Amino acid sequence: MSNNKILLVQSNRGDYKFPGGGVEENEDHSEGLKREIREETGYINCAVNKKAGIVIERRMDEFNENVLFQMTSHYYLCELTSEDKIHQQLDDYESELDFTPKWVNLDDAIQQNESLTGQIKKNSWLNRETFVLKEIQKGLINNGAVRSVEVD
Repeated sequence: MSNNKILLVQSNRGDYKFPGGGVEENEDHSEGLKREIREETGYINCAVNKKAGIVIERRMDEFNENVLFQMTSHYYLCELTSEDKIHQQLDDYESELDFTPKWVNLDDAIQQNESLTGQIKKNSWLNRETFVLKEIQKGLINNGAVRSVEVD
């Protein structure tokens, strides 16, 4: 957090998510997160610090009927070591959603995401990211404690 704001990515639908994504072959979590932050936000100097938590999602798949979806998301406390940036390098779906990096007040991000819950169809990250933002708000992540929870 910087000046009581957190770096998130906002889509053209208005929702906020943490920068991040899948780990590529031969990457560890830290390397993958640095790459994803660079691609999604353009910031090139990021330090990955403590692991903040794990979220395990289990739900019916949004795209395939009668299929159970499960994903484990790892969250880390990070800090930018400089303001140096490059142009974003977005995937096709990220470009389509016009991912834009934003420094946003934590309460504003939560309020915005909650206002969109139920309105945006096929947004797998909305509930998960809102849950994690609320955990940060409650101060449960600042102490570096690792908790595993399931999100509906």
